[in-house]
Amino acid sequence: MEVLLIMSQNMLTTKEATLISDLLTMEESACKKARLYSRILTDTELAGTFSKIADNHEKRFNALLELL
Repeated sequence: MEVLLIMSQNMLTTKEATLISDLLTMEESACKKARLYSRILTDTELAGTFSKIADNHEKRFNALLELL
């Protein structure tokens, strides 16, 4: 009974799943772009900032992925 209750709380509507999927796509794209910029920038301070930005996008991506 407890397992069924936990499973029912994690059920998403089709609309919610679609929205999360769209957000995952956007976060993935933003993370990839920020990682690329962090690798190609010659200004080390700016590259570090983009690396942190990429890390934040990756964290949000992983949090969203856990919802599915």
